[in-house]
Amino acid sequence: MRSAQHGRLAVVAAGGTGGHLFPAQALAEALIARGWRVVLATDERGARFADNFPADERIALSAATYRAGDPLGMARAGIAITRGVLQARAAFKRLDPAVVVGFGGYPSLPALLAGLSSGRRTMIHEQNAVIGRANRFLAPRVDTVASAFPTLLKADPKVAAKAVVVGNPVRPEIRALWGLPYEPPTDHVRLLITGGSQGARLLSELMPAAIAQLPEALRCRLIVQQQTRAESMDTARSTYRNALVEAELAPFFRDMAGRLAAAHLVVGRSGSSTCCELAVAGKPSILVPLGAALDDDQGQNAKLLADAGAAEVAREASLTVDTMAAALDTLLGDPARLTRMAAAARSVARPDAAERLADVVERTAG
Repeated sequence: MRSAQHGRLAVVAAGGTGGHLFPAQALAEALIARGWRVVLATDERGARFADNFPADERIALSAATYRAGDPLGMARAGIAITRGVLQARAAFKRLDPAVVVGFGGYPSLPALLAGLSSGRRTMIHEQNAVIGRANRFLAPRVDTVASAFPTLLKADPKVAAKAVVVGNPVRPEIRALWGLPYEPPTDHVRLLITGGSQGARLLSELMPAAIAQLPEALRCRLIVQQQTRAESMDTARSTYRNALVEAELAPFFRDMAGRLAAAHLVVGRSGSSTCCELAVAGKPSILVPLGAALDDDQGQNAKLLADAGAAEVAREASLTVDTMAAALDTLLGDPARLTRMAAAARSVARPDAAERLADVVERTAG
């Protein structure tokens, strides 16, 4: 489906983390290819991940969150969001968007509320298998709800019934990995360890220690690339050096697509973007859901890959250096199983999610 009305404008509201921004960016690129113009509405946190976001302009909106049981924080958040709604309404009057698309998280609230209160077409995309708090509030009010996963736990049954399953848009460079054959390890074994866009202290500290426990014959074949928190870098580097493991460490890898393409096994959190990118790339994984995540959304995300046979899930409560070392030893020593897991990952992928979502945006805009 291609838009015949070139130059129409969509406001894409996303922020907070890369998990919200990356799918929003993939949608923006799909819409621009169809002749749309895109404006990004975000907050200060979201701006950190938006360097390459293709937008005519960016609207900085006031937003805030609060902790349950904190009346003062709730009042402050309410004031900040109200200010953001007024900012968005003023911007919309100037821009006249055909549709406002939200990707969840509290930074999307002001833009969606402004769209709703000014009678504009609105929709949301939920990236997780469990609908987030902001989207849970917005879902009954917007024109369209799109979702990444077939399940939409915690959603009102009426909302879940009308949701359009499109998958989770991935960046074009990740989309380009679709269909590439999985090459099982031979002389060298490439292990990619990620921590999510906000880092993961647990993996930064646990993974080097677990890898150091592997048999020497396996350690000498390993090529490790690990996203590591800055404060854990020196300890991790020393651990790998003493274990005779070739390792590259950085707080954040910009060229994730190339590293993902080369990896034989991936260890990381199970945010929605991570899970969907693993599926599109066809990579076996060990997933460690964030234990503190609200409503166990990461655990439910990981379930899609685990149920397909594409991933092993290691829960924080029972995860130790010994259990991770045993899991790595088992998987890395079984190339045939890794190959089967790679095929299973591809079986649940939706590589055309950005195009599917763009179709829904155009239908919603009318």
